[in-house]
This record gives sequence, C-alpha cells and structure tokens, in this order.
Amino acid sequence: MATYNVHVTIENKPGISDPEGDTILNDLVLKGTHKTVSKIKTAKMLKFTIKEKDKKTAQSKVQEICDDLRIYNPMVSKVTIDVFDA
Repeated sequence: MATYNVHVTIENKPGISDPEGDTILNDLVLKGTHKTVSKIKTAKMLKFTIKEKDKKTAQSKVQEICDDLRIYNPMVSKVTIDVFDA
C-alpha cells in the first residue's frame, strides 16, 4: 500500500453568500489597500494522510469518510478532493 496526502476543500456553491469573505474584502476596501482585489471567497481545508492501494481508492475512501461524518452540507457546499503522493 502507498501513502497519500489528500486535501479536501469545502467551499460555498456559487450563489451562496460568504459572509467571512465579504468581511475580509470590506476590511481591505475600508483600509484603502489592495484596490485590485474585487472578490474574496473563503473555504475550509481538511488534510488527510491515508494508506491505500492507489490514488482512486484513497480519493473514494476520503469521500466516504466526509459523507459519513457529514462534515459538509451538500446543498450549499462544493467539495474538491485532491490526492497527492506522500
């Protein structure tokens, strides 16, 4: 079995408000700095280290874990799972 690093990024789907991102953007606007920034979106990332036979199995297992634990709301969240060699 190989060891993989798996990054799970959870962010709001398009059209879902992101108050944290809006607050950070508003702070930049109020400070008058970084005027080239027009939008900020926040996300949560989970980092797994897992031993599986291949990348596809590692990705499936982490997806299963995320679903079982209900760590995101599929109605409002978009989940991206990236698998890397450790």
